Amino acid sequence: MTHAALDLVIAALERIREKSDRTPCASKTAMARLQAAPAKAARLLAQKTAYPTYDAVESAVPSEESCVRDEADLLSALRGRVSVCTKCTHLACSRTQTVFGVGNPDADLMFIGEAPGADEDRQGEPFVGRAGQLLTRILKAMNFAREDVYIANILKCRPDMPAGSFGNRPPTPTEMQTCRPYLVEQIEIIRPSVLVALGAVAVEGLLGTRATMRELRGRWHTYNSIPLMITYHPAYLLRNQAPSEKRKVWEDMLQVMERLERPITERQRNYFL
Repeated sequence: MTHAALDLVIAALERIREKSDRTPCASKTAMARLQAAPAKAARLLAQKTAYPTYDAVESAVPSEESCVRDEADLLSALRGRVSVCTKCTHLACSRTQTVFGVGNPDADLMFIGEAPGADEDRQGEPFVGRAGQLLTRILKAMNFAREDVYIANILKCRPDMPAGSFGNRPPTPTEMQTCRPYLVEQIEIIRPSVLVALGAVAVEGLLGTRATMRELRGRWHTYNSIPLMITYHPAYLLRNQAPSEKRKVWEDMLQVMERLERPITERQRNYFL
């Protein structure tokens, strides 16, 4: 939000507090709408009377539907830029297509993985292979659908592999640094209430921090003032089927649900992946 818009809104709320017995407040949605169109908000507020009402403040910002549409349009434009990116020449030559991201452009919860695998490169959507199927089951246990959240990766291209080899290689620090601005822009557009980083590589790409998952997971971190939960990548759980490891991931997700103020049943509290 511009300084002019912010000053105007603060002044309006102060006048409401002075002239009314109602306590002024601003919801997350209202603030998001102000951030989505600060110039319009400032101009419309300036046209109101010297003593604006709640309706005057509310009408100065675009509707929630308009805000979501703007976010979708911004993501679409960014997707277009990503689709023709050739900054990493070797990845641009080896990929089938870029893998941008998928989900709700107005999501409260955003998951970040490391890089597309073979299935994702083929389908153009993140987390559609075995690890993605497990992530979908985790979301279902949290009472989320994939369409409710937003899912993206640090890298938008599958890391190239030697001919005839199988599996996936982790992104290099240079590749992550080159692609990171796209993810940063995605986060700025979506403005989630909570971020979840899946695995140490995602943490390194997002925060530039290298550490073991034992040191990182299970407690809250922050990214640009957004609460960040770090947990194991679903692929790790496919390799390590120990119930104790699965339980760790679920306990991390319970913390996410609590931060989002989602209802948690007794069955969910005792759940194992």
